[in-house]
Amino acid sequence: MDDLNQPKKKCCSGDDCASPSEDHSGLQPLFVSAPSDEACCGSAPGPQSSSYEKPGYKLLHFVEEFIETPIGPIPRVKTHMERTDILGTLAARLGTGRNQYKIAPGLYCVGNPGQDSAVLVTANYKLSFDTLRKELTLLDAWILVVDTRGINVWCAAGKALFGTREVVRCVNHSMLKKLVRHNQLILPQLAATGVSAHQVKKESGFAVLWGPVRAKDIQRFIANGRKVDGSMRRVTFSMGERIVLIPVELSQLPKPTMWLLPAIFLLSGIGTGFFSLSDAFSRGLMVLTAYAAGILGGAVAAPVLLPWIPLRAFALKGMLTGIAAGLAVAAIFHGRIIWVEALALLLITIVISSYLAMNFTGSTPFTSPSGVEKEMRRAIPLQAAAALIALVAWVGAAFAG
Repeated sequence: MDDLNQPKKKCCSGDDCASPSEDHSGLQPLFVSAPSDEACCGSAPGPQSSSYEKPGYKLLHFVEEFIETPIGPIPRVKTHMERTDILGTLAARLGTGRNQYKIAPGLYCVGNPGQDSAVLVTANYKLSFDTLRKELTLLDAWILVVDTRGINVWCAAGKALFGTREVVRCVNHSMLKKLVRHNQLILPQLAATGVSAHQVKKESGFAVLWGPVRAKDIQRFIANGRKVDGSMRRVTFSMGERIVLIPVELSQLPKPTMWLLPAIFLLSGIGTGFFSLSDAFSRGLMVLTAYAAGILGGAVAAPVLLPWIPLRAFALKGMLTGIAAGLAVAAIFHGRIIWVEALALLLITIVISSYLAMNFTGSTPFTSPSGVEKEMRRAIPLQAAAALIALVAWVGAAFAG
């Protein structure tokens, strides 16, 4: 109570404050006047807590308010992105907290939906949810978010996380039958690999309508009588769509790189004198250059130039960009290395580039899960063999020189 008696700022006067000389038989309120939003001891007070707040729970920034429905309050979400959403998207693209970038599954809404409003189904990956809600301006609709464990629609469908069982469970758990009087669910077309439409109808009573591939077409889809045209079914993979995936691929590299760096410099220092710090540094930088060139070839050049690189398999596409990058590395160090070292650097670049390009297959619409597995079974042993040859050549060159 000593702090209240400090003459920092006169926050109250007269009858607004309890007199310290009054005799109180029990605890009494300090202020007896109506609460004020004016600044007093510091900044102005924040907004009053929502009636929907509960101890231990947090209202998310994208929730505008709650609407009362026959099944209880349902959050109405904003259809515009705020700075927090944009920064969250950027962080997820860069791999920061991507596995935790998700929202609670269940029912949400936009606008003022009623019993006849559309029910749109999506994943609980926050980026998927944001992509949908920002396209729903001026639309009244329910959004049923299924628990895909924070994975996007397409990948979750391939893993059976966005599957028949989960859709049926969410429909039944959300008591959707008491909320709408129709029996239609609009699912993203990219979820088709994981969801059996007739089984969903059988187990939940709701028919599945396959919506457009892209959320930006959802309003046109609804205005068109909930029918898709050819453009809504077409999957594109433009240069812009490929480039936006590059940071995701690069975000997976820091951890293995931290393990590889010490090995690179240690192996580069081995020679006739057992170990040389100067060789470890000078030759280690050469291998590091080849490693960086391989990343550039497989994780950047291969996605950007994808349609124009010959051969179908992604590992082979990465091999071609790796050869180009490896030759550039060999040219940089020409005159400072012997042919065995040049071969080792070339192989290192090719292996890294081929592996990273192959890893990109999971982000493209060109391959199926079985196709990816088949390519990996063939390519990984060859990549491992090439890496072993490069290692032997690089270490052996120190003794040959």
